[in-house]
Amino acid sequence: MAVSVEITRSEVLKPSPAKTGGGSGEISRLTVFDRAATDWYIPAVFAWDGAAAPTNDEVKDGLAAVLARYPHLAGRFIVDERGRRCFCLNDAGVRVLEASAAADLADALAQHDVAAHENADEPVFQVQLTRYTCGGLVIGTACNHQVSDGQSMSAFYVAWAAAVRSGGALLPTPSVDRSTVAAPRDPPTPAFDHRNIEFKGENSWCHRYGTLPLDRITNLAVHFPEDFVAGIKSRVGVRCSTFQCLLAHAWKKITAARDLSPEEFTQVRVAVNCRGRANPPVPFDYFGNMVLWAFPRMKVRDLLSSSYAAVVGVIRDAVAKVNEEYIQSFADFGELAAGDELTPTAPPPGTVYCPDLEVDSWLGFRFHDLDFGRGPPCAFLPPDLPVEGILIFVPSCGAKGGVEMYLALDELHVQSFRQICYAMD
Repeated sequence: MAVSVEITRSEVLKPSPAKTGGGSGEISRLTVFDRAATDWYIPAVFAWDGAAAPTNDEVKDGLAAVLARYPHLAGRFIVDERGRRCFCLNDAGVRVLEASAAADLADALAQHDVAAHENADEPVFQVQLTRYTCGGLVIGTACNHQVSDGQSMSAFYVAWAAAVRSGGALLPTPSVDRSTVAAPRDPPTPAFDHRNIEFKGENSWCHRYGTLPLDRITNLAVHFPEDFVAGIKSRVGVRCSTFQCLLAHAWKKITAARDLSPEEFTQVRVAVNCRGRANPPVPFDYFGNMVLWAFPRMKVRDLLSSSYAAVVGVIRDAVAKVNEEYIQSFADFGELAAGDELTPTAPPPGTVYCPDLEVDSWLGFRFHDLDFGRGPPCAFLPPDLPVEGILIFVPSCGAKGGVEMYLALDELHVQSFRQICYAMD
């Protein structure tokens, strides 16, 4: 049964005047990395039990304080005189809804019914605070992806928690100047076909995918305990990251469950953080988008018969191609295409990636630091994944060293995947 939720307050929360003195109205152009991100609101939902939950006023006061250091979140999109989308850093504020739920948090979590709300209106960042009868709190957020990538938002959430704990005394100084990021050469000389790789050009790879009715796309959650992750790493036999070994495993198992032709090719669209790969490097605390994609590709027969070490090698080799040269080429392309209409390659709901996959990683998210003063969240609630073949890796909130994998598959492949998802080759 769905939980009854009542909206009790709605407001636009502005940055604390004591920290900013009011918005300047400065205009900030989207970078080509921002333009490559999907123009969708990306949700994130966290839950605290009654013992760890802060008060709504504490959460809002901390949010107002920290927004002073993240002006893009409190700004608005506008269109300049040349028809280009830009940020207006005017401190217009974020949408905050407060709600009450007629249920205990534990019951709602068991039903995956946490009443996250998205209102894709003017504010680029929106928040809902839902209080449960047990005192538990769910904080749901939605942020337009062209404002920031996952690393930026992870840092923001941690800064928000620190602001609450310290009463606004501990505030970060993130890098927010988009004009200094990945500057183009003079003259710009792109060396790769970015119009068809990162954007939906006429010959883009993304045009080849079909669609399914949304009720055919099943969302799954798979928990990988710490000892399972260690077992996969031992089978790789060489030093590798948790992300690399679990992606190799998931790629194998999902491909097997799909029962594809052995001669067919399969690839994975892998998000790559470019901050440390650019020259000069972009500050780690840069707030914005700084992601491109790698495309490891194998024939199905080779993928299923290869060792974990070999598959990890293919993933590493593809990621390594997103290097200084490639990033500079993309920045140069952005300069030449500044006045062009560009559509990101993000798939619309109902898209079927099969035989391919797309993966994102939140494994760097420090859940234990998302502590508003009484303890970290007891749960992270996954977003709905409306595209077949998308998977996300997230650190487990409760199990130390464990990883949660959230994915969307065609319902016809779900049973086969469940039967083999823990089998190690």
